[in-house]
Amino acid sequence: MYMDAVVFAGIATVLLMVVFFVGVGVFVMRDQKAHGEEHQKKGLKTGGKPA
Repeated sequence: MYMDAVVFAGIATVLLMVVFFVGVGVFVMRDQKAHGEEHQKKGLKTGGKPA
């Protein structure tokens, strides 16, 4: 396979996108653990359904 600067740039772009989305997923999971119970208890106190 012919390895050109464009091929390296494409591979780097794909890897950066994967790292970005994994980082967003980790952030969402940590935030959900930190604030998930708070919202569940709040919704149950008022009798509403948790989102």
